[in-house]
Amino acid sequence: MPKGPNVLSAKEKKAAARRRAQGRKWAQRFLSEPASDEDAAIIAAAKADTDNPPLTDEQLRRMRPAYEVHPELVSVWRRRERGRPKSEAPKQQVTLRIDRDVLEKFRATGDGWQSRINAALRKARV
Repeated sequence: MPKGPNVLSAKEKKAAARRRAQGRKWAQRFLSEPASDEDAAIIAAAKADTDNPPLTDEQLRRMRPAYEVHPELVSVWRRRERGRPKSEAPKQQVTLRIDRDVLEKFRATGDGWQSRINAALRKARV
């Protein structure tokens, strides 16, 4: 998503409302028609949890979407970069043919064998 002001667009608000409605519909169906005995047991255990009682109808009615309460936080979250942070010195993928015995020796050292090959090549560079 492009960087922009810290407010959600009308399109983003509509998509959020659609996802909330889908989530509510799924939850109602899950609670009323558990797919398995395991699901029914999970629901029963959740209802019996005194430390975390189910929300009342009044509490549910008073709830507002996060983008109405803190739009600046939601917009930052929606526009954040996905995945790993970009490296300043990214590695380049190559295909390299290595003798089987050399490869097996590095692999036998466990996880991180590729990094150890990289370190050995770095040490040997001219």
